[in-house]
Amino acid sequence: MTRTEEFEELRPLLFSIAYRILGSVTEAEDAVQECWLRYQAAAAEPRSAKAFLSAAVTRISIDVLRSARVRREQYVGQWFPEPLLTDPYQDPERSAELADSVSMAALLLLERLSPLERAVFVLREVFGFSFPEVAEAVGRSETACRQLGSRARRHMDAGQPRFTADRRDREQLAERFFGALWTGDVDGLRELLAADVQLVGDGGGQAPQFARVIAGADQVARLLGTQFPLLGLVDVTLASQPVNGQPGAILRDRDGRVLGVLVLDLAGGRVQTIRAVSNPDKLGHLGPVADAWAVTRAAAQARPRPPRPPRPGVPRPGVPRP
Repeated sequence: MTRTEEFEELRPLLFSIAYRILGSVTEAEDAVQECWLRYQAAAAEPRSAKAFLSAAVTRISIDVLRSARVRREQYVGQWFPEPLLTDPYQDPERSAELADSVSMAALLLLERLSPLERAVFVLREVFGFSFPEVAEAVGRSETACRQLGSRARRHMDAGQPRFTADRRDREQLAERFFGALWTGDVDGLRELLAADVQLVGDGGGQAPQFARVIAGADQVARLLGTQFPLLGLVDVTLASQPVNGQPGAILRDRDGRVLGVLVLDLAGGRVQTIRAVSNPDKLGHLGPVADAWAVTRAAAQARPRPPRPPRPGVPRPGVPRP
């Protein structure tokens, strides 16, 4: 097998490692490309292509994450990972761990770890690397990696919600939610939302977003039920689509350009969290991106206007003067 063939066979694994460390599709793709360049330039033939490439992409991702964390501290508003529609790495024996680890909730918890803790957790807990393999990948001793992994696991176990609902039940709940959302059924939405539901947006200062976290079933239902139907007036479409292994949807304008992505956290038969990603920098890998500001203005102008009451002394049309 040639180096190119070995690399292409391992590419799904390399991307999946990089994405979980970085939380960015574009940065993960760049890390995988840099990994290939290093592999191509290696003078000696590695004993194991998987070990060499996994170590390379991990170290590249750690370096990228260290610089990215500075940018994220200056980010405008709430920062979310870039939406991922399909995880290219498939492993039936670890399918549950893989799905949980790529969820928005899990990636946001990983953001709180140091780059080394994050890398060790991803390699050990998600992809099942042995501690000697993890130590080689991150350039630390096995003892240090065990300590890093233990701290990371405690943090993740304490914060990671467990979504145990049957897949079909989740799909049906999401279908009902998006149906009520698009028709403006405020009462229907309220029934599907957890009492302490949160609605959070990530526009990065480059697209319309919520100024703050909207919390509570009544407030969230009213906001969603009154705002989203307006988008239909300007031919925006909503298509259900799993996002980061969770129920979600993609919004597109009349020309098919991506307007935003919605992702749902479900728990106890209710919608617990709604995350809306509209930052165009995080949507480009999904296709051409719409001008969210223009669509929002068009929707506001298309809003039906209630008839104004007649001014005193001015008869309504069709009503004769006395």
